[in-house]
Amino acid sequence: ILHFFFICAIFIFQTRPNLHQNSEVIIMTIKELHIGDSDSMSKTITETDVYLFAGITGDLNPAHVNEAESSKSPFGGRIAHGILSAGLISAVLAMRIPGPGTIYLGQELKFTKPVRFGDTITAACTVAEVLEEKNIVKLETICTNQDGDVVIKGMATVMPPK
Repeated sequence: ILHFFFICAIFIFQTRPNLHQNSEVIIMTIKELHIGDSDSMSKTITETDVYLFAGITGDLNPAHVNEAESSKSPFGGRIAHGILSAGLISAVLAMRIPGPGTIYLGQELKFTKPVRFGDTITAACTVAEVLEEKNIVKLETICTNQDGDVVIKGMATVMPPK
């Protein structure tokens, strides 16, 4: 167990410098959210990120962790777990818009292109619908790589803090 916590600590400290975000913490209530409001966060996906995610989740699919096997795949090499990149959406919702205290109710995702080791992924969330009477917000979610290619698109449903 101590080994697991050590690995998690390395993951946290190693990935923090790769997060490119405004350091200001913003908390937005339903009354402060408007259609078109948006925010984003970027991170470079490393081989370490993929191996740690594989170890934490148990998803040891050769597409992610075995270069010899994955080189035979349609992708021609290892790719990051789709949900690892989608996790950046959660970070935007939890820390940027609406911010700390947000409850994640649902997420629709479509994975449109693979994410490779070394890709810098930008997760952007944009308010698409505000249901004030239910304290629910729907946000368009898009992840792009450093070339501007969309790698994930979808819609999140959240309950902002009160």
